[in-house]
Amino acid sequence: MTKLIWKLFKIVLTLLLAFLMYVVIGGVVPFLHHPDVSQTKKEAVESTQFYSDSVGPDRATIIEDNEEALKMRLRVIKDAQKTLILSTFDFRSDDAGKDILAALLNAADRGVKVEIFADGFNSIIQMENNDYFYALSSNKNIKIIIYNQVNILIPWNGLGRMHDKYVIADDSLYILGGRNTFGYFLGDYAGHKNYDRDVLVYNTGSKASSIYQIKDYYKKITSQKCCSVFHCNESLGEKNSVKKAEQELKKRYESLENKYDKFLAENYDYKANTYETNKINLLSNPTSLYTKQPTVYYGLMYLAKNAKKEVKIHTPYIICNDYMYNELKNIKVPTTIMTNSAENNGNIFGAVDYLNHKKDIINTGVTIKEYEGGISYHGKSMTIDDDIAIVGSFNMDMRSAYIDTELMLVINSKYINKQLKASMEEYEKKAATVKNETEYSHIPEGMKMKELSDKKKNIKAWFGWAMNGLRFLF
Repeated sequence: MTKLIWKLFKIVLTLLLAFLMYVVIGGVVPFLHHPDVSQTKKEAVESTQFYSDSVGPDRATIIEDNEEALKMRLRVIKDAQKTLILSTFDFRSDDAGKDILAALLNAADRGVKVEIFADGFNSIIQMENNDYFYALSSNKNIKIIIYNQVNILIPWNGLGRMHDKYVIADDSLYILGGRNTFGYFLGDYAGHKNYDRDVLVYNTGSKASSIYQIKDYYKKITSQKCCSVFHCNESLGEKNSVKKAEQELKKRYESLENKYDKFLAENYDYKANTYETNKINLLSNPTSLYTKQPTVYYGLMYLAKNAKKEVKIHTPYIICNDYMYNELKNIKVPTTIMTNSAENNGNIFGAVDYLNHKKDIINTGVTIKEYEGGISYHGKSMTIDDDIAIVGSFNMDMRSAYIDTELMLVINSKYINKQLKASMEEYEKKAATVKNETEYSHIPEGMKMKELSDKKKNIKAWFGWAMNGLRFLF
């Protein structure tokens, strides 16, 4: 009997290991190849008119503060009259997430057609079996669309992720940037925080507005076969637990109106609170599931290589291959990249990769600044000379370049450039300038670089080699 049990155990263990190998190998292999940018895509980028000598129809402003980011989302959602679209990589029902859910539900209840677009990996973790999301999905005016619902039996689809973050109200307003939809990035609730950045764009009333670029992109990506509807079933709303969640969200919105009474009650003058722009263009990666041509990265580097004075880049982490390093080397003007120090980096994989490849980044010739502000910095932005500002979801890493869908908004405006530079420079006041792999040429007065934690040291020592081989996934 004991031999039989042992034999069955070995069979089960073998099958489990075989299935694990099937999932890992099947998931990774489709993303091993990193293609070049085709001539067609290069020409599409290079033929884009990123600059204009005249004032365009869009006005914009940078949203820097997490609390302001929450308030402006609530404001934009409140001001929607007909349609609302929210696209997010990660949507959670914590305090900030419930604030957004409550606002979206309120909009739907007053007749606005609401669509929520979420990534398929995080939706399994955060949205399935969640009565708050069911309360929205069962509402007749709300549709939740999922990009690439994860199926462990089809692992080769598993790593394709939707990383886009924006809110669109009618044909008049949108917010686009790097913030996910929960408390790390929105509001001023207790708990963990990340710093991030958005841009609010207001269409003054023209069909030439950049808002139609975003809406066309949304229509294209959500029409793919890999997209599916999340529990679109009105009868689900009849469950007692879902009804209870719905009532909680309605009461929560009432409390939000009291909390932000003046801001939400009074008419908001978007024109007075934004700056003029000459031209706004959307850079986007291909929207398919599998390995992508690094279209956004090519566009960013095309603009950087045509700079006349200076380039500034802010990114949470830097994980580059030879092509990406070479593009940085080919920027002809002084270039600064600010990223988190290894200890300040909230992404442990990004921190270890930075330590493993710091010399490669130094060898590109760019000036590197390490942010040591105590809270992980998640902003993804660039400025070029004094008239281009770029904000979006793209990290300077291989995953953003070759795997995820990504968006970066290129804004030709000396006003937004000045505003963005000022924000970036505030962070740089808490950043040390790298001299070499172990030394700094400048550390701001009163700031001390933190020693790497034992956890990160151990992960680098024990798993650094494995992470190096799979760095394109992180």
